[in-house]
Amino acid sequence: MALESASLLKAGLMLLMAAQVLPSAYGCDRAFYERVINDFCIAKFKFDMEGLDRGLWCSWPDTMEIYEGLTNCTYQVALRVDCFWPNQIVDHFFMQIHRIYFHDCALTGRLIHDPPTSILAPFIAVPVLITLLMTALVVWRSKRTEGVL
Repeated sequence: MALESASLLKAGLMLLMAAQVLPSAYGCDRAFYERVINDFCIAKFKFDMEGLDRGLWCSWPDTMEIYEGLTNCTYQVALRVDCFWPNQIVDHFFMQIHRIYFHDCALTGRLIHDPPTSILAPFIAVPVLITLLMTALVVWRSKRTEGVL
């Protein structure tokens, strides 16, 4: 009896491990996916961010590699647990990351700026000058009536 219960326990443990490793026949196990990215991906991200000076958290060149690692981690986990990527869980996950780590970052580096005046001025001046030239040409041509008819 004890031998049968031990083998039954081993079989149950093997089935439990296989259920966690093999893709589900029903698709994405959202709770498991969320738990894995929260336990695994965020741990490395936290470790890497804590190794970076807090003043550099808003510097994209300094955080890009860490952020790409986090993105890649969520993608790889999604592939392993048979989930689509991106999905609502990932969106919520990254919203939390931004709320915790990047909430003080200014948008100045990502805002749209006007081009410098040296580039903008020719794009304004040339059409204005062509319009004035064409208007003067039409007026001059309309005043010259000799030889037209």
